[in-house]
Amino acid sequence: MSLAVTSPGPSAIGRDRSDSWRRQVCNYLESLRRADGGYAWPDLPRSHLTPSFAAAGCYHLLRENPPNKEALVEFLRTHHPFHLKQLERPLKVFEFQQIQSLLWLDQDVSSFREQIRKWTRPAEYPTVYEKDGYPVLQMEAMALLCRDLLGLPTDGIMPEFAEYFRVRQRPNGSFNNPPAADGGDGHVMNTWWAIQAMEAASAAHVKQEGTIDWIRKCQKPGGGFSYQPEPAFAGIEDVTYTWAAVRTLKHLGAGPAQRHACIDNLRSLWNADGGFGSRAGWPSNPEATYRALDAMKALDAFDFPPASRADRTRTKQRPPLPKDLKVFTAQIEASGVGSCAEAVELARALRIHLWGAKNSAPGWIAEAQDLADRRNVPVRFFRADEEYGTFVHVPGLGTYSHTSDIIAPAGADCGPPLPRNKPVTWEEFRRDRLSPLQRAEGRLIWQFGENEELTRLYLDDSLERGGYAAISAFHFGNPDFTNSEPFLKQYWQQIPYVALQDAHGKESWWWADKLAGFRTLFLATEPTWDGWLTALKHNWVVAVRHDGISRGQTWMHGGPPEVIDFVRGSEQQWRWWDDPPIEPPFVSLVAVTPEDRWEAARPEEGVTVRVRCRWDSTTQGLPKIQRVELLELLIDGRQVEPTLVAPKAKWGAFQDHYHYYHIARPVAGKHTATAAVRVLANKTELRHTIEFDG
Repeated sequence: MSLAVTSPGPSAIGRDRSDSWRRQVCNYLESLRRADGGYAWPDLPRSHLTPSFAAAGCYHLLRENPPNKEALVEFLRTHHPFHLKQLERPLKVFEFQQIQSLLWLDQDVSSFREQIRKWTRPAEYPTVYEKDGYPVLQMEAMALLCRDLLGLPTDGIMPEFAEYFRVRQRPNGSFNNPPAADGGDGHVMNTWWAIQAMEAASAAHVKQEGTIDWIRKCQKPGGGFSYQPEPAFAGIEDVTYTWAAVRTLKHLGAGPAQRHACIDNLRSLWNADGGFGSRAGWPSNPEATYRALDAMKALDAFDFPPASRADRTRTKQRPPLPKDLKVFTAQIEASGVGSCAEAVELARALRIHLWGAKNSAPGWIAEAQDLADRRNVPVRFFRADEEYGTFVHVPGLGTYSHTSDIIAPAGADCGPPLPRNKPVTWEEFRRDRLSPLQRAEGRLIWQFGENEELTRLYLDDSLERGGYAAISAFHFGNPDFTNSEPFLKQYWQQIPYVALQDAHGKESWWWADKLAGFRTLFLATEPTWDGWLTALKHNWVVAVRHDGISRGQTWMHGGPPEVIDFVRGSEQQWRWWDDPPIEPPFVSLVAVTPEDRWEAARPEEGVTVRVRCRWDSTTQGLPKIQRVELLELLIDGRQVEPTLVAPKAKWGAFQDHYHYYHIARPVAGKHTATAAVRVLANKTELRHTIEFDG
């Protein structure tokens, strides 16, 4: 039997009261069931494995069969989150969720055996992400839990796994991500994962009494649990921490010191829609609902029905949206290198109101803005940097990069990035990087992190003290971070979700298909920096994706339902598919002079006319699949013979691809350049003309 769920016992509740609250929970779950057979997060139309696992767990605890069980089984088998895209590393919690869900539903799981057999030792984690290469403890525990669920032998693999977990137990009996010798206290979630894993591997769990005492000290005055007895930061109560604590104590034959306070805390999480929130006043979500029910079962508290409808904690009420709001577009970490002229024209064509230039050289943003102003293109460029090499160390959890993605107004003094590859503590990061950024009206964006236990602390501290103002959802390399890191959906309606371009390559032109594929929409009266910050503050922000990655579907992550409704009701203003006026240009035509320091084919004298046609590009911003071809180039109506520049890159791509024609001594006055091009898909021929000075 799985160690991951309490075995349901006979209910002691009177059938009348029991049936009432159970029906409400089931009704909530059914509000999340989708046509694809699975269950979804409340704000999404498409199902996901994690809420489907949670729903299956709830029905198991309630001794109910889910409606349309066969469709759910099929979804669970076929919708591992990597069906969208295979990522760099296996995230073994997903295989665990598949196997456990199917077992709850009395299904055969032998098809998983071959894959799980391959997990024979703790993983190596890239040091570019975690400086010491420590793998995520939760994922290593799942390797053993999956073996246990499948009845696979552990002979031959146990010495390495046993040592991995042994060195991560603290003297007080708790566990955490790095070895205990590295310092730092344990984490209640990692303690629960590790104890299950060690038992699955038949390894002795030492310091049991110490573990019980440590877990009990994690209980807060409100009855719920935090992740440590004395957290350095983010010491909040959360249903996940309470669940992990209660399950660990139950497993060790103990219980919370304040059992009734814990039960009351769990009961307070029940919302009027029948589901449970992660915290009092937060909206319901299926994972919180499962963990609340599982914790109550472990406390023998199914005879303590949740609070009556009149006594339930209400989710926070929000004021109505102002009546004069409009929808605008921001692109975060779009290209900040290469042609300013092409960036401005892409902003015009794609109706980008705020362009966050990633890691641009001094002067690039100012020149791009000056050009946009002269051409009457309504875009404001701002700074949006990924500060590579910033590592933050949190004792007990690790030393991770990808902690410093910043946005700030153009020209603002938001302080320098921290020294590369020199780890700082979280408090040092807040003092030396976050504080100067905030003083300059800048903000932090959370990009990604597979260590759930650590990421929760950063985001929770941001809610308490300020920090990460938004969470990256859509991204060039990951179709949807909430797909591979579903715990991020716990912060729905608490922290905005954004689309993060994270542009690569040397030219914005070769990033056009990404700029056209996903974007961040925000509500404001005007597309100013103040309007953007107000939108972030009030969660008037929606991330949208519609491209080949989304398979022609429209994906959204947004704040409160009224914001999503407003954005959907204004779709004609921002939609870029189905024959809209919003799409990348077919051709770029730029007259480059010696003063244009950011432009390719920059001449020492005279004017060079440069032509780039539309291609599809790689995720590294390199042209690969041609979509438009140049037929002819005319200067002042006269056909000329341009030169092709097309240096090759790997895997059939090019480093760049353009034609140019140089005019060494142009006659003074106005001139024209015209590019005639053909769209390869439908053979449509088009002409584009610019004027330039001689």
